[in-house]
Amino acid sequence: MKVPDFKLLEDAVAPRILDAARAASKALTAAGIRHVLIGGLAVGAWGYIRATKDADFLVGPEAFEQHAGGIVTFKPGVPIEIGGVPVDLLMVDRVGELDMDQEDPLKSRGIPIVDIELLVYLKLVAFRRRDKEDVVALLKAGHNDREIRTFLENTRSFWAGSHDLLDRFEELVRFADED
Repeated sequence: MKVPDFKLLEDAVAPRILDAARAASKALTAAGIRHVLIGGLAVGAWGYIRATKDADFLVGPEAFEQHAGGIVTFKPGVPIEIGGVPVDLLMVDRVGELDMDQEDPLKSRGIPIVDIELLVYLKLVAFRRRDKEDVVALLKAGHNDREIRTFLENTRSFWAGSHDLLDRFEELVRFADED
């Protein structure tokens, strides 16, 4: 799968979750905030459909206001919940700069979706049970482990000093191959 497809989610994910993702993306676009869909919905758009209860986005720093004393708040109009569905926003840091530099993120049904390499990267950073399962499922769905590995090698300077993401990735590649 070379491009994500939001349509894959339409028969498997609750309509209110999908509606919240669409509305959040529209609100972020209207506010001039760069964003890409991440999390369970992005995993589904890349071919491994699973249940999720929220809509997650990686957003540019323009989504936030800086205040005296180091206080950071959302700018007006930035959604945090739509129709009872949480909208989780991951603030751009050194990880996010990799994606926010893209001039034209991949879009499906008008929603910008994180590329597969950065999606796996984010899953490796979090490395919770669900994240591990997502990476294994994406690999089993046919995503190219060589391209992801190359991305991780090329971005090593961003995550140097933290957990070895390549070791984590190789562990999950072996698990996907064995399964």
